[in-house]
Amino acid sequence: MSEAALRDQICLLAKSLFDRGLTGGSTGNISARTEDGGLLVSPTGTSFGRLDPGRLSRFDAQGVLIGGDKPTKEMPLHTAFYDTRSTAGAVVHLHSCHSVALSMLPEVDEDNFLPPLTPYAIMKLGKVRLLPFFLPGDPAMGEAVRGLAGKRSAVMLANHGPVVAGKDVEAACNAIEELEDTARLALLTRGMSVRALTPDQVSRVVTEFNVEWD
Repeated sequence: MSEAALRDQICLLAKSLFDRGLTGGSTGNISARTEDGGLLVSPTGTSFGRLDPGRLSRFDAQGVLIGGDKPTKEMPLHTAFYDTRSTAGAVVHLHSCHSVALSMLPEVDEDNFLPPLTPYAIMKLGKVRLLPFFLPGDPAMGEAVRGLAGKRSAVMLANHGPVVAGKDVEAACNAIEELEDTARLALLTRGMSVRALTPDQVSRVVTEFNVEWD
């Protein structure tokens, strides 16, 4: 994909997320690999609903900012995924309401944040690690992701929001939407006798769709 097309795709998908209330105000950030190994990144303080393709932060393959506006303060999160996951072609971070709400509940499994309610979150995300609370922009968030040694494509920042890496922008956006939808399902059915997927059913999904699962 040409850089011009990638710039347009980033802004189009970001606006779609914003228009449907998956991140509001000037929250969230998004990045994608360019064909030359660089990065396009949403600038700091910008709204997903009004990103300008021509003003996206542009990094070269050595990580040097060479164009556009000042990048998001969450760059350590993005670079941690790119540096530890060779398959990462895009990273998306949202402040989506239901996933943040789920992260506040004390009974949530830190190693496997999402309950196995449907096969789709398993297929698109694998296990999601719940990370502790960090101040926004704290480089320690990136170090926490690096500590996973590339084994997770998605993490949930407690009281903050999800971060997902995908093979491209569309895949990353689809996956983070699945994360939010599953969190919403978990909250809607909380306290009910839910028939979640059994361990055997989860195992079958993992095997059939070659999911990273450890």
